[in-house]
Amino acid sequence: MKVTRIAYSARLNPGKYAALHEQAQRLGRVRSLAWHTFGSVAAAWCSDRDLRDLWMRDGTGQIFGVPANAWKETLRDAFDDICASREAAKVPVKRAIAKRPANDRRALFALLKSNRWTDDRWLSRQMRRRWKRGKNRTHNQIIVRSDKVDTFTLAEGGDVWLKVPGLEPRRPVIIPLNTTVAPNGTLRLILRGNRVEVHYQIDASAMKSSQRSCGDREVGVDKGYTEALTDSDGKHHGEDLGRLLTTDSDRLKERNRRRAKLRSIANSAAEKGRHAKATRIKSNNLGTVKRDRQVAVHQARVRTEIFTAVHSVVDKAKVVVAEDLAKTFTGRKSLGKNTNRRLAAWTKGVTAEALRNVSERRGSALVLVNAAYTSQVCPACEGFARRNGDRLHCTPCGVVWQADHAAAVNVMSRRGDPDITLHTPYQRVKEILQERADRQRIRLPIQDSSRAINGGERIIQPRPDSNRSEFVKEAAA
Repeated sequence: MKVTRIAYSARLNPGKYAALHEQAQRLGRVRSLAWHTFGSVAAAWCSDRDLRDLWMRDGTGQIFGVPANAWKETLRDAFDDICASREAAKVPVKRAIAKRPANDRRALFALLKSNRWTDDRWLSRQMRRRWKRGKNRTHNQIIVRSDKVDTFTLAEGGDVWLKVPGLEPRRPVIIPLNTTVAPNGTLRLILRGNRVEVHYQIDASAMKSSQRSCGDREVGVDKGYTEALTDSDGKHHGEDLGRLLTTDSDRLKERNRRRAKLRSIANSAAEKGRHAKATRIKSNNLGTVKRDRQVAVHQARVRTEIFTAVHSVVDKAKVVVAEDLAKTFTGRKSLGKNTNRRLAAWTKGVTAEALRNVSERRGSALVLVNAAYTSQVCPACEGFARRNGDRLHCTPCGVVWQADHAAAVNVMSRRGDPDITLHTPYQRVKEILQERADRQRIRLPIQDSSRAINGGERIIQPRPDSNRSEFVKEAAA
């Protein structure tokens, strides 16, 4: 398994940055031409080597004004992006094929897999409807092949200097880095805000965090907003996540409000012919260098908080049971502008990535289950409860749960559920849960016969027919 690491340039002079920026701009034109040539139905059969050989024969590769290795690596990278876009378009097409008659599915799936879908008129229409022609917007990246990378240090144990090819032959650009670890392999240089980011991959087994052993228990987890994860033991992990997301969302709201006001003043000045004022406002007050840098810092903090939370879960878990975070949920009611804006920054994808990567690196098994109604069902009686903020009130058994804790317990109980699988529709899940709750109510004894007051706590004993193995505790009123 490979993981990506980022090194940053340190004290890079403007001349070197300008040389790298010019090279990135020229390679951006390579990407644009690749998307224009490849990103259509007509080029579905082609490969990056076909286009590379074509450009070498007709002389197109010479008009870019960059070394041959540079534009060839950029072409390969752009082609990978095009293939990823095409594969994403195939997902809804596969669902459409599954609804076709059984005798047609095998042939259609074979054509789709081999990229020969243009041979079938129905399949071609489906792909054209979902695979739109893309457009390149990347003009700040340079791909450096591994054999063109050279590093050195000025003193033992000092910071690394990176030497990469420039536009002129035998005149490389030397970049000082802020790390003592030399990057190796194929590098991706990204130019942002007068600084160069060096992205490279390393083997995950060489990381210190990968050498930590996992626990020996089975733990269910539920994602959250105020905290990254809550496990089935009721412990919260990554409790600063909500504060980070809320603070950044509110800061962006206020800053964008002020920027909108300045933009309006600049537009009004331009309409009145005061172009010098409009230019000063746009150049001095509406830039993006500082904004992009703050966004990168915020994203790094969020990722650190989430990955740290996942590591704390894996410390005690041999098996992590989590809900499938890849599924999208639609039809939610509006919770107000501020709440909707904050929830829009919910880092569900980062949490899914952290669970997958950390579990794989540390030898813990990740099991995904159906998440439908896990936050609305009481783990004690398996009946639907009433959600009020972070509390889950169950009327039949009188228990008040912390909502995320209840969801984590329900997630863990979904593992191995014979009726509710990962892809069971949520409508069917609701029917199954209602049927189970009805059966529980039919077999209920006297309401207080299963309760006992012990040490100031009201303990709910599990019923004989329940599949829950834990006691439910609630502070006595």
